[in-house]
Amino acid sequence: MNIRDEFPILTRSSRGKPLVYLDNGATTQKPESVINAVTSYYRQHNANVHRAAHELAEEATALLEDCRNKAQAFVNAAHREEMIFTRGTTEGINLVAQVIAERVKAGQDIVISQLEHHSNIVPWQLLAQRTGANIKAIDITETGDLDLAHAADLITDNTALVAITHISNGLGSMIPVTKLIEQAKQAGALTLVDGAQAVLHATIDVQALDCDFYVFSGHKMFAPTGIGILYGRLALLNELPPWQGGGEMIDHVSIESSTYQQAPFRFEAGTPNIAGCAGLGAAFDYITKLPMKMLIEQEAALVRKALSGLKQIPGLRLVGEPAERASVISFLLDGSHPNDVGTLLDQQGIAVRTGHHCNMPLMTRLGIPGTVRASFSLYNNEDDVDALINGVAKAATFL
Repeated sequence: MNIRDEFPILTRSSRGKPLVYLDNGATTQKPESVINAVTSYYRQHNANVHRAAHELAEEATALLEDCRNKAQAFVNAAHREEMIFTRGTTEGINLVAQVIAERVKAGQDIVISQLEHHSNIVPWQLLAQRTGANIKAIDITETGDLDLAHAADLITDNTALVAITHISNGLGSMIPVTKLIEQAKQAGALTLVDGAQAVLHATIDVQALDCDFYVFSGHKMFAPTGIGILYGRLALLNELPPWQGGGEMIDHVSIESSTYQQAPFRFEAGTPNIAGCAGLGAAFDYITKLPMKMLIEQEAALVRKALSGLKQIPGLRLVGEPAERASVISFLLDGSHPNDVGTLLDQQGIAVRTGHHCNMPLMTRLGIPGTVRASFSLYNNEDDVDALINGVAKAATFL
């Protein structure tokens, strides 16, 4: 199966060369079906949802709520009401950080890790500043795996929350989140999993994980930007206060006071990103029809081939060699700044990421300013891998 044919942007050139898109950790490209779903919404169904009594509104509402159903199935949630629409992973984490504030006490610990994206660090820092809590970070091993012994030391009866990435966006490390969630539950702590990098590279089953919250972005799973999902346990969601006030989230409003709807609507104030939901729903449909097991195995084989080839290049150093790696390879060329390597690859039509990847604490822990990051998706192929290896080898001769 050649799914590349479904992604129109992959047929274009870049810098006069065939495009080799290896920046999927930042965002994935979109298949024709997703593009058409967004266009169709604006051409045929554009209206506000839930409140109007006309056909267009009914159609728009059906698109949005159908997307909620598909999200529930995608993560195997027990209830559709556990699916909250957000702008993406960042907003989902910020939402949780706001609404759990009353449950976090001065002197308690919020446990994260050295692998976290800034989006899973800064909201907790802000929460700690408001509540007097402490931020503690689980260390990593020299290979880039999470230090599970250190995690066991940090997760205690004083822990209010464990917020952890499912897959590292900087190193590709796959995290044993189930084990950490078990430890957190034994300590009586809340749990949040940042699934931004996991949605196309791991099976997500929130009931099996038994986490309190799981967050991910649509744009990293072939859907549009500006739409994402926050999963939360229904009983917990209905105990938590609203995040933003406005239309849709209210039950009754008077000048003096208001009462609020149950989840999910109490967390969805205002007009949602309906077009984004149309695209996200189409992405769920598209992914569901794919032979995911086969494609993930093919992607893993491409990553292994890329690692093998890159290791042969003189002066190249892999940054992180975790025991279980997903779709990310980070590396450096001796004596070269990552931005210079990225520029030379761009001149060859190869799109990679350079810099700290919103992982400044991780880069500080590793003692480096940043890396070159190649990140893969299900539509990449062996030609992309060959282009990367040859392109890096050519860059090494210039630098």
